[in-house]
Amino acid sequence: MSVCDNYRTVEEKVEAACRRAGRNRDEVTLIAVSKTKPVSMIEELLPIGVRDFGENKVQELTAKEEVLPKDIRWHMIGHLQRNKVKYVIDKACMIHSVDSLRLASEISKEAVKHGITADILIEVNVAGEESKFGVSVEETPSLVQEVAKLPGIKVKGLMTIAPYVDDPEENRGVFRNLRKLSVDIGEKNFDNVTMNVLSMGMTGDYEVAIEEGATHVRVGTGIFGERGTGIFGERNYNIEE
Repeated sequence: MSVCDNYRTVEEKVEAACRRAGRNRDEVTLIAVSKTKPVSMIEELLPIGVRDFGENKVQELTAKEEVLPKDIRWHMIGHLQRNKVKYVIDKACMIHSVDSLRLASEISKEAVKHGITADILIEVNVAGEESKFGVSVEETPSLVQEVAKLPGIKVKGLMTIAPYVDDPEENRGVFRNLRKLSVDIGEKNFDNVTMNVLSMGMTGDYEVAIEEGATHVRVGTGIFGERGTGIFGERNYNIEE
């Protein structure tokens, strides 16, 4: 199957999950996770209207942004080092992976320097996995409150990377807990915080995530396949989404 065929299959499943949850399809943004994939594969999707793409590494996002159409919405979904913020601040439509006040402060500094407002999500390690980045559920409200005070930043919501499981139902509780946390924080009415975005769900579990309230799902393997050639030509087998 072609990349476009794969995308349409995922799209059908997104629509079905929205119907099951009694949600409108336009409430969910499907992000095609193009990390390690060549520009040519992204270009295949452009004629069918796909414009939301996710990247894990700053170097790859900036290299692709340089050669692809400017109406693409690039989502920075990977761990972001503070010394790389300046390269991506004016290229990513949203940074999904803010997990510390120090990182948020650097984003704020660069956003102010560029005269823009950066839309960010706080990454929450809901399952408490030691191998994952993200702030704990308990620490999230206070971090949101502190980050929201920074200039040049808008806290739009929360993101999580759920555990890798064979049965997506096992992650339903993770998604439900992130949604609950989002609602709890929203009720605190912090200035500069909207909690409109829940970025959760990947290839193995995005349907369950949508049923539990995801507004953004990040699908890589389901669209681009298991393995790919990186933008610089090397083979890469470390695909997670």
